[in-house]
Amino acid sequence: MEYDVGGRGMNAIAVRNVCKAYQNFQLDHVSLTLPEGTILGLVGENGAGKTTLIRLILNLIRKDEGEIQVFGKPDALSEPAIREEVGVVLDEVCLPAPMKASEIGKMMGMIYQSWDSTVYDRLLSNLRIPTDKPFSDFSRGNKMKLGIVCALSHHPKLLILDEATSGLDPVVRDELLDILLEFTRDETHAVLMSSHIVSDLEKACDYIAFLHEGRLLLSEEKDRLQEMYGKIVCSRADFEKISPGDIIGKRDTGYGVECIIKRTDAVRELNVQPVNIEELFVMMAKGDMK
Repeated sequence: MEYDVGGRGMNAIAVRNVCKAYQNFQLDHVSLTLPEGTILGLVGENGAGKTTLIRLILNLIRKDEGEIQVFGKPDALSEPAIREEVGVVLDEVCLPAPMKASEIGKMMGMIYQSWDSTVYDRLLSNLRIPTDKPFSDFSRGNKMKLGIVCALSHHPKLLILDEATSGLDPVVRDELLDILLEFTRDETHAVLMSSHIVSDLEKACDYIAFLHEGRLLLSEEKDRLQEMYGKIVCSRADFEKISPGDIIGKRDTGYGVECIIKRTDAVRELNVQPVNIEELFVMMAKGDMK
């Protein structure tokens, strides 16, 4: 099934029916879009296919089927000019261990034609990144912040972050999320980020995509998910009255039933409460495994 979350203008990324098969895993006909001016959060457990999808978008591995467009061009990241417009931060920031931040900035200036040392120095200062010690002595938080700074300092239009907030403390994660929100105030910018920390995605993202075992369960505007799904806590007798087609998943609490449901006319009289993104994903994944 194809999910399209366009509607704000040009898409920074468009993935259409993409497949990639390995011996024990298959990314199965995944389709999604990332409109300019927005942040798309990619949710999925370990092995769901998030990194595989990102590596396909970055043209680091070859797809078996389908089409990937970046800024409207197929396989665009094989072009040096397009790579200049994309900033990438992976879960492990790989920079020369003995170099200090000032030396890394000079190195990056030789790699990117659009490198802006003024932006780089300003971000180093704003994020309190040490400039007097080698990268190998950085904490994980400072390594990740420096990776973000490097990605932003060549004026990209698109940021791609793979588990960039994993393992960071809440204060550092909050700083990074603020940077991403500021970045997308420019309506020509966009961010694709994957994370196990669903609360981060819920805070920062405009759209959410659920990957499970290589298949896309949904891709939808975050606020729309609150309109489409809800949570109820009820007796077993009341639960039996709900149409099975409206139930996403359930959990027996010992005192009754807690379930995630579709907000349809049939459940309008029930006391439907808001559901958060993590609850919805867990229930959808469990339901998918039945």
